[in-house]
Amino acid sequence: MLPYPSGKLHMGHVRNYTINDVLARQKRMKGFNVLMPMGWDAFGLPAENAALASNQSPSAWTRQNIQDMKAQLSPLGLSIDWSREVATCDPDYYKWNQWFFLKMLEKGIAYKHTQIVNWDPLDKTVLANEQVINGRGWRSGALVEKKEVPGYYLAITQYAEELLRDIDSLDGWPEMVKTMQRNWIGKSEGVSFGFPHQIKDKNGTLIEDGWLSVFTTRAETVMGVTFCAIPPEHPIALRAVELNAELAQVIEQFKGGGTSEAQLSGIDQDGVFTGFTVEHPISGVSIPVWVVNYLVAGYGTGAVMGVAAHDERDFSLARKKGLPIRQVIHIDGVEYDDRSWDASYAAKDKGVLINSGEFDGLGLKEASEAISARLASHGGEKKINWRLRDWGISRQRYWGTPIPMIYCDKCGDVPVPLKDLPVILPLDCIPDGSGNPLLQQADFLHVDCPTCGSPARRETDTMDTFVDSSWYFMRYCDPGNQDAMVAGPAKYWMPMDHYIGGVEHAVLHLLYARFWTKAMRDEGLIDLDEPFKNLFTQGMLLRECFYREAQDGAKRWFYPAEVDVRLGDGGQAVDAVAKEDGLPVIMGGIEKMSKSKNNVVEPREIIERFGADTARLFTIFAGPPTQSIVWSDSGVEGAYRYLRRLWSFAFKHQDTLLTAAAQRSTLDERSAQLQFEIHSVLESINRDYEKLHYNTIVSGAMKILNLLENEKAASGSVIREGVEILLKVLYPITPHIAHVLWTELGFDKDILESQWPVASPEVLTRSELKLVVQVNGKLRGEIVVSATADRAEIEACALGDEAVARFIEGTPKKIVIVPGRLVNIVL
Repeated sequence: MLPYPSGKLHMGHVRNYTINDVLARQKRMKGFNVLMPMGWDAFGLPAENAALASNQSPSAWTRQNIQDMKAQLSPLGLSIDWSREVATCDPDYYKWNQWFFLKMLEKGIAYKHTQIVNWDPLDKTVLANEQVINGRGWRSGALVEKKEVPGYYLAITQYAEELLRDIDSLDGWPEMVKTMQRNWIGKSEGVSFGFPHQIKDKNGTLIEDGWLSVFTTRAETVMGVTFCAIPPEHPIALRAVELNAELAQVIEQFKGGGTSEAQLSGIDQDGVFTGFTVEHPISGVSIPVWVVNYLVAGYGTGAVMGVAAHDERDFSLARKKGLPIRQVIHIDGVEYDDRSWDASYAAKDKGVLINSGEFDGLGLKEASEAISARLASHGGEKKINWRLRDWGISRQRYWGTPIPMIYCDKCGDVPVPLKDLPVILPLDCIPDGSGNPLLQQADFLHVDCPTCGSPARRETDTMDTFVDSSWYFMRYCDPGNQDAMVAGPAKYWMPMDHYIGGVEHAVLHLLYARFWTKAMRDEGLIDLDEPFKNLFTQGMLLRECFYREAQDGAKRWFYPAEVDVRLGDGGQAVDAVAKEDGLPVIMGGIEKMSKSKNNVVEPREIIERFGADTARLFTIFAGPPTQSIVWSDSGVEGAYRYLRRLWSFAFKHQDTLLTAAAQRSTLDERSAQLQFEIHSVLESINRDYEKLHYNTIVSGAMKILNLLENEKAASGSVIREGVEILLKVLYPITPHIAHVLWTELGFDKDILESQWPVASPEVLTRSELKLVVQVNGKLRGEIVVSATADRAEIEACALGDEAVARFIEGTPKKIVIVPGRLVNIVL
């Protein structure tokens, strides 16, 4: 996945890129044409923050970081095709962001809309939800406001059905990621209906035509509605504030909660009565309308029906505010208690209706259908709703792709003509925290209208950086093309066979990339529905972290080398002190390697001490690539010792290996046995390569070296064959040492051009098998049996072996046979 050029690599990056490189090298050796490119996700807020801190342009900071990271990648020996390098801040790249935006604008996929955002009044910028901390801007500390601003959206919802359906075709994706995407898209089938009301605006017009519209997937609970809830931005809430100034302060506080469901899901439910009521569409009962802090404006209809008895958030608010709780679903064996919530109250698959008038006694499915039908007679309708929202791409920030629009007082919003692309982003702006510097850049801002020639101004919003990363993988296929966004090479290379990256991108990046691919297909640029055949989500590299906390809550993080850790009697860490002053520091536990927590290990220091191949070998061998692993100094040293053993073995036997001839027949028994054991391990290694179980490949390579080191009588030809196999299977993981030994030991061609080793069926076909015999799990002897021996013959041979018989008393309880490997006699 496209990395951000933050400036410094750590061993977590080494792990990610080594996994990628192992795959690429092994596929090349198997005869595949492999494309392994690299690029940079070079736009975004981190560069602006760095510019604020260092008083330099984001461009200069970003370019320097790219050079630094390339220099750090170089010693790792990654087989990257640097001729295809892209940086999303290059005009040759972002020109096509602009071009495709205009194409989507023509089709109605891109459109302008007013959005409610988090606005930092001090920094004069929009904040992402995660940048709002306790209602304040993460950098300025100012109280964040909810503000309506115009922005551009991409109608990803037009593709919702296809995005959901095609998840089923992604056989090479982890099930967890597919589930996350399904949940994010969130298809819901239910009924849309309204609560009639007489609430009017200040002009005397009924608000929303006299209907408070809601959508529910649980029509069976409609008779349990005891209030309706609306967000602070709802027109009825705004009218309530106009009529009752005392509500203004309370409702304003609710606006600081966030603009996403995820942000609001964990807060304490709160609300305030608007003074308005609506009418229940079936019973005609008057229903109070409350403004609450746990709803997202613009999500669905904005309002929800409050069923306190069967929804946990509604229950919490009802208990806090003394609202009625009306149970309408009874489950046999469950006694309802309106004083405390129980998860069974929200059950959707069992129970019958009560307290619901004519619908009493109906099962949930029948009740849903009956109530939906009744609501339809009052203007309701069955409807499909989506959790997925259209993608707002406007950012009130400088360092990003300029949105190619011009605003003219006479012509309105005017797209930049395609012939005038790209709209070049000025590189000399230095953010100072006072808002978007493009607003002060006269030569960028002021332009003639392309339609009428009148003075006009450019759009100063830039595109969300997810736009940059939604199609870069296609640009790799033909990066130098000045005439087309993608062309013929993309048809050859795409869809991508293997995509490797963190699970943190499971939803947004991957969903946007899928959407972008489908939109490009519909524009006729490509001929594929999905961009990635196989998705591999690697685990993180973890390390302990330490910090002190100042009175203002700020944390100072210490590098592990700056700390002394005291161990208890059992060897566990008890406490820690800083070496600089001997005072305590807080042990922050095991966390993902991060420069922000100073718990990183830089690859440069590992490479200088142990070599690049040791760094690569450790990250591959430390654990399954899909799992997170904890950094271990002893693990690095163990990887280094293994490579030294390999090196020593090769040069100890150099003369034998140089003179030995390849041989597959007329081998003595000892040589044939060694050859069989090596090919057996090779067969397992090849299975693991196909499954990307790279850590067990290293285990297999270690077994082969052990076999070779412990062999004293086998022929030189078999030793040479074993070394040849070992170097080939290790080459994708440790290419430097494998290449040097391959050359020094006189093997033909470059190792990368050699044929990938395959276990020989002839070698693995044995007339006799040697089996280990255990008694109660302990090794007690070996037996040799015919390769065609049945279970009875194997058991008789094991029980009759003199060495084994000495450890057997009485009749065994059972005998376990692992075919081709061992016999375990259980007494």
